[in-house]
Amino acid sequence: MQRKTFSGEFKAKVALAALKGDKTANELAGEHGVHPGQVTVWKKEALAGLVEVFSGKRGRKPQASGTDQEALYSQIGRLKVELDWLKKKSGLSP
Repeated sequence: MQRKTFSGEFKAKVALAALKGDKTANELAGEHGVHPGQVTVWKKEALAGLVEVFSGKRGRKPQASGTDQEALYSQIGRLKVELDWLKKKSGLSP
């Protein structure tokens, strides 16, 4: 017998319904064709995930590291050299 696999979207839908509390786990399980214990597990996982979502620090993201900044400056330098060369070859430069 092969196990059923459920998409994240389906799990979220069932967990959200369980979090609402309008129906029992047994009712939701019968409605969606899963075991009541699975509904409870998905509900607990959803609650744990919510804690992680809201526990992050707010504010600005950390700036690019020094190596990223160096790479960008070197690319700017190369592009400037190419632009100057193109201007010289096309006759647009004074």
